[in-house]
Amino acid sequence: MMDIVREITPLTQNDCFTIFSREKTEFDFPLHNHEDMEINLILDASGAQRIVGDHIGDIDDNELVCVGSNVTHGWFTHHCKGKNIKEVTIQFHKDLFDDRFLKRNQLVNIRNMFENSKRGVLFSKPAVVAMAPRILALSKKSGFDSILELLSIIHDLSISRDIKLLSDSTFTIEQFNYNSRRIEKVFEFMNNNFSKQITLNDVAKIANMPEASFSRFIKKRTGYSFIDSLNEIRLGHVSRMLIDTTHSIAEVAFKCGFNNMANFNRTFKNKKGLTPKEFRENYVGKRIFI
Repeated sequence: MMDIVREITPLTQNDCFTIFSREKTEFDFPLHNHEDMEINLILDASGAQRIVGDHIGDIDDNELVCVGSNVTHGWFTHHCKGKNIKEVTIQFHKDLFDDRFLKRNQLVNIRNMFENSKRGVLFSKPAVVAMAPRILALSKKSGFDSILELLSIIHDLSISRDIKLLSDSTFTIEQFNYNSRRIEKVFEFMNNNFSKQITLNDVAKIANMPEASFSRFIKKRTGYSFIDSLNEIRLGHVSRMLIDTTHSIAEVAFKCGFNNMANFNRTFKNKKGLTPKEFRENYVGKRIFI
């Protein structure tokens, strides 16, 4: 059977974080996940492939990603020809910030970044340029100075612009906090009924709002329209079934609420950059056989 490596990281309970730097000519670690959060900086690896959750994509020369607790991830050689790849990984406990502390107003940006990391956060090119020298230099610091610098790096990443969320929200096992009971009730309903027809009227009633008001509300709260939110939920379940079952692609589509194959294939390709068949082949090829 195929499975994903559950990594036991070198981070101990007595340390706030660990950092390790590698120079390599290829990526050779299988798809994996772990309890700790991770910031991963990769330099000079154009053409390599990243998998975070159910996201699959090729990378540019340099990239910086924050991966949340228990999120499946990995980087793979793919089309990379670079011979001087640099990879720096910072791993820290998911409770580095106590929950009560993290809820303080001054930490709202860090709290949002940690929430987004459950889907994987890809930072912009300007952020990589700004943060790479500091991340590379972090291993030279020790003691309290290293903690202060890590917290400063995390803060500066949390306020950086033009981030990209990588994975669909329903693919992760971690629960999301939308800071709105109405939105949480709506998403709970959509998650429980994704295989059925769901209309704007259905979810507006659950939120106890007129349709037009709810459309504005969900867009403001999540950044996505109702139909985009519903499609993301469905695609998360699609991805999981493509990976974990041998159902045909058509079966998966219909089981996840897509009743038109042309629309399903178009929606999947637009969101993931791959056809469902390519996604299944790419993802399963990165898992191990046990």
